[in-house]
Amino acid sequence: MTNQFSHIDEAGNPNMVNVANKAKTLRTAKAQCKIKLPNEVLSKLQNNDIISKKGSVFQTAIIAGIMAAKKTGDLIPLCHPLSLEDCRINISIDEQKNIVVESTASITAKTGVEMEAMTAVSIAALTIYDMCKALSHDIIISNIQLMEKRGGKNDFKREASET
Repeated sequence: MTNQFSHIDEAGNPNMVNVANKAKTLRTAKAQCKIKLPNEVLSKLQNNDIISKKGSVFQTAIIAGIMAAKKTGDLIPLCHPLSLEDCRINISIDEQKNIVVESTASITAKTGVEMEAMTAVSIAALTIYDMCKALSHDIIISNIQLMEKRGGKNDFKREASET
């Protein structure tokens, strides 16, 4: 790792990272976030999903997360626009009754997909919030984080105890 920001040039101006001379490799990234729901929302859980007047909350969130991952380059100014090869989102409930949103994105490219994976979980979580806010605004989205990345210059894996 370097001690410099990758998106700032020598003159202090923002710039897109030049990946022209990098090799294409299979790159994957996994991200996660947690959502704490109040009891009035948790009481609506059935078969590991919440069915609202707008439809299946978790299925809608999965679609929104995938759509967002595909648009990451449009949302984050200096991200390279990528044509994702795969993006998967899983939504589960942990022992503390938190909703856990996980995303895995992959591509064979010159740059990684960390931002796509984190965008996917962020937008999936916001979709859950949007679909549940009629029941309560006391919904907390937290711990949006990269869990793992592979295929670039520096691989990374967060230990489970760090989450």
